[in-house]
Amino acid sequence: MASAAEQMAANTSWAALVKATDLRRRIFFALGLLIVYRIGTYIPVPGIDGIALREFMDDAATGIGGMLNMFTGGAISRMGIFALGIMPYISAAIIVQLMTAMVPSLAQLKKEGETGRKKINQYTRYGTVFLATFQAYGLAVSLEAGDLVTDPGWFFRISCVITLVGGTMFLMWLGEQITARGIGNGISLIIFVGIIAEIPAALAQFFSQGRSGALSPAVIIGVLIMVVLVIGFVVFMERALRKITIQYPRRQVGMKVYDGGASHLPIKVNPAGVIPAIFASSLLLLPVTVSTFSGAQTGPVMSTVLAYFGPGQPLYLLFFTAMIVFFTFFYTFNVSFKIDDVAENLKNQNGFIPGIRPGKRTEEYLEYVVNRIVTVGAIYLAAVCLLPEILRGQLAIPFYFGGTSVLIVVAVTMDTINQVQSHLLAHQYEGLLERSQLRGKKRGSGPKKGPSRR
Repeated sequence: MASAAEQMAANTSWAALVKATDLRRRIFFALGLLIVYRIGTYIPVPGIDGIALREFMDDAATGIGGMLNMFTGGAISRMGIFALGIMPYISAAIIVQLMTAMVPSLAQLKKEGETGRKKINQYTRYGTVFLATFQAYGLAVSLEAGDLVTDPGWFFRISCVITLVGGTMFLMWLGEQITARGIGNGISLIIFVGIIAEIPAALAQFFSQGRSGALSPAVIIGVLIMVVLVIGFVVFMERALRKITIQYPRRQVGMKVYDGGASHLPIKVNPAGVIPAIFASSLLLLPVTVSTFSGAQTGPVMSTVLAYFGPGQPLYLLFFTAMIVFFTFFYTFNVSFKIDDVAENLKNQNGFIPGIRPGKRTEEYLEYVVNRIVTVGAIYLAAVCLLPEILRGQLAIPFYFGGTSVLIVVAVTMDTINQVQSHLLAHQYEGLLERSQLRGKKRGSGPKKGPSRR
């Protein structure tokens, strides 16, 4: 039976958005910063040969260029100041989180509350600057090697590095401001908006292939049906939960005895979210980005790597699958669902799983259950990311129809809608409290009677 909060959330009307002034302010704030991000993707890095870059990206649009465009919102095709996108920050954040799970000093720092969190965020920013500088310099050298620069030299390299690193740090700040003062997760929304903004151009390119005869009408209809089915499958799997019953015994507080109750420990089928797909994609982008812009000057080693690890190649798909499965398990057990911490918290709260002893037995049971669930989640992530990838490689359709982009768009949309509904639900609660307080004042507003005389 649904609780009162669930019933209220189900009956929440979007018309209440008009009355929720704080929520509207948050939405407009987030939209304003996202518009600033989109404007920045059209501001070019100084010293780029725009015509040569446009011709080069048109040739690479169906390959790695499409993948780079997806994560940068089209900024790399125009070589805008946000050409690196937010990926250096995401990579640095994931590396710091993984190190926090493995390095005892960082794990202790995480337990220190707000002070430790600020210190970890500082390390993440340092890592972002380092990764962005490394990638920006490699990109500048590659642009020179590909004859895409009007005046090559150290002046261009330094200005390019400063511009791109500054753009990434500004995006990181935008994401943090959206998370703190807007609605939704700012970093995820930046990637989401970048994908959504480029979808019309990708659709136009896709349908133009049908008009030119490169793709048959049956293939176009099949791809559109596949996208709809993948979206429905992602929504179903992202909402799927495995609930473990938790029992709490009776407890005595003073002279009162409170009955024990039962609750549920929800475990998502995909506890890691889109992190494995994003991190696996970023690892695959690392060796290919430089070679993409280096053109004919690619060395024999890099040429061999590209031949076997290019998009659509068997080794590329195998490595992509292995990375998704690895990061799904690693991120789940070390970051999103640490079994020993969950078992310890249940023991401290006097909660237990029926039929399972607290402590070590609970850890073993949770590890057994989570392993089975995460296996299903890893297979689901790999299938969603690989099936469109295979079809895209065979049919040369735009990368925006790939599984990673669909996964990011659906997951971010669901998370943002949930946060909006939570704000609307909180607004409804505030309205109920205000009305109840007004009724109480009206009832007690009459003159108080003095004590009756005997």
